[in-house]
Amino acid sequence: MTEPFDLLLEKYAALVVRVGVNVQPGQEVVINALPEQADAARALATEAYRVGASRVSIQYDDPHLQRAAVEHAPEELLGVTQDHHLAQVRAWGDSKPALISLTGNPHPTLMEGLDPTRLAKSTPIDLIQQVMPLITTNKLAWTVVGAPTKGWADSVGVADVVRLWDAVATAMRLDQADPVAAWQAHVTKLRARAAILNGHRFDRIRYRGPGTDLTLGMAPGSMWVGGSLENEDGVEFVPNMPTEEVFISPDWRRAEGHVRTSAPFFLATMGALVEDLVLEISDGTITGATAARGEEAVRAQFELIPRSRHLGEVAIVDSDSAVARTGLVYKDMLFDENVGSHVAWGMGYTSAMDGTLGLTPEQRVAEGLNQSDTHVDIVIGSPEVQIDGIHADGSVVPVTRGDVFVLED
Repeated sequence: MTEPFDLLLEKYAALVVRVGVNVQPGQEVVINALPEQADAARALATEAYRVGASRVSIQYDDPHLQRAAVEHAPEELLGVTQDHHLAQVRAWGDSKPALISLTGNPHPTLMEGLDPTRLAKSTPIDLIQQVMPLITTNKLAWTVVGAPTKGWADSVGVADVVRLWDAVATAMRLDQADPVAAWQAHVTKLRARAAILNGHRFDRIRYRGPGTDLTLGMAPGSMWVGGSLENEDGVEFVPNMPTEEVFISPDWRRAEGHVRTSAPFFLATMGALVEDLVLEISDGTITGATAARGEEAVRAQFELIPRSRHLGEVAIVDSDSAVARTGLVYKDMLFDENVGSHVAWGMGYTSAMDGTLGLTPEQRVAEGLNQSDTHVDIVIGSPEVQIDGIHADGSVVPVTRGDVFVLED
């Protein structure tokens, strides 16, 4: 490692707490982690108290418990969350804690060999239904960050967890002399890029390349966003660290074509690695899905979760990506979605469709914003995939060429 681990961890925690969720004096902080990520979780807790948090809680989840449940628990209790946990999450709507979630699966093959139907049923939909509205409407300041573990390092194929921490540090700009200033400049760049796209008011966006030809239509309120957001109280936060994207919520009814993933991804709710996924999309609905690996898991999620067959996000990531410069495939969507341009099935975000924040979920769907209890990003971009903006009159404007953002104001 290029610097002592404790120093790197301190810089990491300071960036996540002060920029990622921007903890305010007197605010509560909730950290979601796995047992193998305890070092990172403790560093974040210490930093949160250092900046004035009133209370910090670390909530550990253990995927081994989920596997045991899939193998042995009564079917009627699969995916059922205990009442006290649901009540705790519901209370967040009033207490508004800063929410930090750690990613980086230490056991990527743990769920292999399980019955996919029982595995799909073990997804805690009741808990997701409580968390999703708080996240997608930015009622809370929240962020997702990586915390390297040995299992994650092994799955990525690097020498050890030290090397993975080095890569994560590069992706998060911790290798810069002033990481906070570097992030401020980066957020400014992404906001400027979103403003350029919004200035064009494209009616459609088209992705074309090997195995991919997809056209996505915009709703009247669709708008590009990137970098940072603001929560209900006007506190700025960065929801994903790292982030290299500008994204928009398209009209879920206006998607046509087919896509092939250009990077593998880990379908977290199913504990499955998915490779070479091909989707067929017609009239806004995913009508076909095949994959070299993980196809059964994808199909099981589509069958389990309502409205998961519709798209909720389309994003642009170009070659100027700190994550891409590390040269790794992370098998973790937080990082891999920032390697290339992507789309997501499932939930769309109110921050990326103007006028939808105060609507009910049913009203949002009627306006074109998909609502679902999942959100799965898949990378479809590469230097061979070109992105065009299409105006309502049919005129076409290049957005990327050779994985470079070329659109001008």
